[in-house]
Amino acid sequence: MSTITFDTHKFVKQLESAGIPAAQAEAFVNAQRDILAEALDSALATKADVADLRSDLKLEAAGLRGELGTIRWMIAALIALAVANFAKQFF
Repeated sequence: MSTITFDTHKFVKQLESAGIPAAQAEAFVNAQRDILAEALDSALATKADVADLRSDLKLEAAGLRGELGTIRWMIAALIALAVANFAKQFF
């Protein structure tokens, strides 16, 4: 869970000096802190998220390499059959 570090007391005092009642300023600061914390939890990727994604991509790339090797082998076999069929018809 990500956290936001800022001086809430200083923020409340700034709001109070602007004319907002103390209870309302505290409620605003608490709501602001909760909203920002929720946004950080749901919108930002952590280093662990990036590492998981990289490992998933490496596994997928390895699987695709294996499938590509199979496809190359199949194409080579089809070309060999086509050449053999062509040679049989003309020779």
